Amino acid sequence: METKQRLLKRNPEPVKTVSRPQPVVTQPKEEPAKPQPTPNAGVGGSSLDTMTAACATELMNAATSFHRLHLKVKGDGSYAAHKALNDFYDGLHGHADTLIEGYQGVSEKLLSYTDMPIRTLDTVADAVAYLRDLYNTINKLQGMMPYSEIVNNLDLVKDAINSTKYKLLFLK
Repeated sequence: METKQRLLKRNPEPVKTVSRPQPVVTQPKEEPAKPQPTPNAGVGGSSLDTMTAACATELMNAATSFHRLHLKVKGDGSYAAHKALNDFYDGLHGHADTLIEGYQGVSEKLLSYTDMPIRTLDTVADAVAYLRDLYNTINKLQGMMPYSEIVNNLDLVKDAINSTKYKLLFLK
């Protein structure tokens, strides 16, 4: 019976408690504020909308320009130029589509598009000059763009431009 009584007695030493880390709950990040359209809002109302639509249209038109040059390039280095132009124009419609869909999704509005003339390219030098113009257009749009995912997609277009320029200038 003594053993039973000893078991029931409480130990006078304090019990050590183990602290457990408390879970940390984080709130999702808020989406960046959408740029406010100009008073002429609706479909494609702000200057950012207009520039984005113009850039996408230019990319689609560029596909036609580079495709036409691809079919008529001749002379020294023509095969390398032919292949480089083919790779480039094949990707342009996809880049334009990604730009348009991404921007329309993030801005939650449809853009309006204005027809623009298609540039005629007669030589590889014309193509390189056009690539430089496209690069500058994209840089300008990136400087205005508040959405990092669109800026990143535009970086991919610039990467394609740089790669094509390298091939046209140095691979003969």
